[in-house]
Amino acid sequence: MTIRSAVIGLGKMGLSHLSIANALDDFEVVAACDNSKLVTAVLSKATGLKAFNDYDEVLALEALDAVLIATPSIAHEPMIRKALDRGLHVFAEKPLTLDAAASRELAELAAKKGVVGQVGYHNRYVGTFAEAARLLSGGALGKISHALAESYGPVVLRRTKPTWRGKAGQGGGCLHDYAAHPINLLNWMFGSPVGCLGASLTRHFSAEVEDQTHALLQFRDGTMGQVCVDWSDPSVRKMTTKVSIWGEAGKLYVDRTELQLFLSGKGKSPEGYREGWTIKHITDLTPPVSFYLRGEEYSAQLEAFGGAIAGRESQRNDFASAAQTDLTIEMIEHTAAAPQLAKQATPSASSPKSLLGRVFSR
Repeated sequence: MTIRSAVIGLGKMGLSHLSIANALDDFEVVAACDNSKLVTAVLSKATGLKAFNDYDEVLALEALDAVLIATPSIAHEPMIRKALDRGLHVFAEKPLTLDAAASRELAELAAKKGVVGQVGYHNRYVGTFAEAARLLSGGALGKISHALAESYGPVVLRRTKPTWRGKAGQGGGCLHDYAAHPINLLNWMFGSPVGCLGASLTRHFSAEVEDQTHALLQFRDGTMGQVCVDWSDPSVRKMTTKVSIWGEAGKLYVDRTELQLFLSGKGKSPEGYREGWTIKHITDLTPPVSFYLRGEEYSAQLEAFGGAIAGRESQRNDFASAAQTDLTIEMIEHTAAAPQLAKQATPSASSPKSLLGRVFSR
């Protein structure tokens, strides 16, 4: 099966997806689209690929099975909805949308249409994070008490004219564009939080959006999840994401290069691990991919997208899971904007009137 695809948006991520999809056996890239006529003209001249400046013209192509959307976040919802209405499979960059209710609607629409919807939370295809999720699902740490998800990077280090990421309502700022990654990992490992007990969105250099995100989340099993994200951190060379988890049987530290697991001996050690410290590196935990560019995870997520369309494998980052992250982001936004919500008593997990239901019922 060849999946005839179009890449929408030809910035850094769009060109990355174009290169990878063009190299994978499952895909045939038949068109590309960008609002810059200069970009499409150069691409078409250099590659011979059909390049458009109008998204509707791309959707009108008869020989089209899927779209890969890498546009500014504000454009995701209308573009995805049009593609789903046409019955196309959709891969979209994160976040799915800037509105939790819209994300849920798109997830439901994709399921109704019977098409594959996937979002570019590539950390789910990083071998270390995938191994951490496997260990947690197997109960390696027993009951979890606390998790810390961090991400830091040197994105905005001075006051300058903002790109779309720094404009209110277009990219969502540090929370939607950066914190979405560690939040998505918490959702993968612990599900949806029942409440946000406190949050702050702080500006340093950006005029319209936050540069730092801090939040305390409570999950259904009593696990507390802390989110600490700063995209104005000059101490790191590039974006770094880390998750630390404490449980009754030990603790785990994991980033994209290494997994460190300490087991206290209170439970049965998983195969390949021992009491005390076990360290595993990304090179030990990364399955090979058919084409490498930037990192195995970027190829692996598109291989998985193709595999899901062909019916060969299930998804790790479908629209429903991305909608879960968008809802968590919205909880943080509401709590930061209205701190008095955090003072309300959080009900038990079994109560139907949870903080999540009270604040976000629609």
